[in-house]
This record gives sequence, C-alpha cells and structure tokens, in this order.
Amino acid sequence: MGKVYNLAEVSKHNNAKDCWLIISGKVYDVTKFLDDHPGGDEILLSTTGKDSTSDFEDVGHSSSARSMLDEYYVGDVDCSTIPTKVKYTPPKQPHYNQDKTIHCVIEFLQLLLPLIVLGVAVCFRFYNKQSA
Repeated sequence: MGKVYNLAEVSKHNNAKDCWLIISGKVYDVTKFLDDHPGGDEILLSTTGKDSTSDFEDVGHSSSARSMLDEYYVGDVDCSTIPTKVKYTPPKQPHYNQDKTIHCVIEFLQLLLPLIVLGVAVCFRFYNKQSA
C-alpha cells in the first residue's frame, strides 16, 4: 500500500510536467503517459483536481489499459477529502397541463361555431325578407 494523499495534495499535480489522477480511490502519476494516451494529453489534464473515476469508466477502457494503471500507481486518496456529488433536484413547480388548455379552447369553439352559423342564418333570412 502506498502513501495516502488528500484531494488538495493530488490537485497540485495538474499540468503536463506533473499530472496525477484519482481513479477508484487510487492516485496515479500519468505524466509519462501523457504523450502516449490515445485520446491525447488534454483528456487526462482535464480530469485533474477531482475524482476521475466516472470519466475513466465512461470511456470503457480495455483490460490492458486497466492493467497499465499499476505502473503509474503512487498511493491512495483519502476519500473523505473528495466532495460528494449532489444530484440536481429541480424546484417544485405547479404542473402546467397544456392538454387542459387546448381542451377548453376546443369546447369554447364547439359552442361558438354553432352560434355563429345560427346568427349568419338568421341574418341571411332577415336580409332576404327585407329584399323581397
């Protein structure tokens, strides 16, 4: 077992000349691997200063890539120094049911349309009586 580092200590190693990552509670010095990384050094440099486990897992690294980690292992991280991710919960808001609004408009038009037709018919009949 290697030395135990806290997040602040690991975060200091965040450039191309000194790059450390935290993956699954372990600390890796990947500085020598930056030029050989298939995704480029920017990918590795962008994951410094935090727990890189999800970034590492999301890519779906091969078993040979995982075994390469042993070569870069420098110690463990004190997980209590890594902030836990808080799941975003949207604020509670009243639900707007657009279907009800459309339903009300349709009912209003179903009532109004026959009244308009009736009014036109009455006017037309009244106009025809006046003309005769």
